[in-house]
Amino acid sequence: MKELKEFIDYLKNNLNYSDLTIKNYERDINGYFEYLEAKDVNYQTIDKNDVIAYLKFLDECKLSNATISRTLSSLRTFYNYLVNHGIVDTNPFNRIANPKKEKKLPTYLYEDEIRDILDNLSDSDHLKRRNRLIMELFYSTGMRLSELSNIKLNDINGDEIKVLGKGSKERIVYLDKVANSLLKEYLKSDRTLFNPQENYLILNKDGKKLSNRSIENIVKEIIREASIKKHVTPHTIRHTFATHLLNNGCDLKVVQELLGHESLSTTQIYTHVSNERIKEVYNNAFKR
Repeated sequence: MKELKEFIDYLKNNLNYSDLTIKNYERDINGYFEYLEAKDVNYQTIDKNDVIAYLKFLDECKLSNATISRTLSSLRTFYNYLVNHGIVDTNPFNRIANPKKEKKLPTYLYEDEIRDILDNLSDSDHLKRRNRLIMELFYSTGMRLSELSNIKLNDINGDEIKVLGKGSKERIVYLDKVANSLLKEYLKSDRTLFNPQENYLILNKDGKKLSNRSIENIVKEIIREASIKKHVTPHTIRHTFATHLLNNGCDLKVVQELLGHESLSTTQIYTHVSNERIKEVYNNAFKR
């Protein structure tokens, strides 16, 4: 379809959208056109009732609210483009609100689980000591995967590390005594075995920056060896960091700052996790 091809070119060349975002737009819009074709509806003459019927169809397909919201956003942008280019007169998607996001509580590890994982990490060689440092940095700071992989030597100042978060926002994260001790030891000895000339902190066996995928695989292997049945990723450890802070009385605003959240509402999901844990302890202790 000529209009769709031109729209995709517009996203790429004018708006500089990422390849993944463009792929999602294309898939959402192609799915929409398949629906219209099956219903024998012209995309240029649809109205609000047609849009509602399509949303009902998506809901019957058991799609999540997040997926439906993304589809709506794709079609809303597409129809704005069509209006601006005189292909249609109005955008019926502008009159439709996105469905509310489902509140999904994040997975996290209990304190005894993360303690068992960290206490039993091997330090038999420089690669295993590097992997142990990775886990301690995640749990000590709550930093994101990309933030950890992009740490450079000049970002480190004693027990503080400057990280670059979402939207290129800088913040300072803090190391506990264990992570700080491991970091100092790593810098003094093990890191020199990788590549002392490289500026990134976490390196692979070839002395180059360790990729996000490689770090994910390291965490996955550590969790497998620890016989933890939960699905654990670096982001799970970030959730764990935040939840344990709140469970131990940390102020929500402080957690927001440590995580680098723009909005306090993003951090508030951890209060639900914390409350769930309190309720679980209550039910286990008070079996009336």
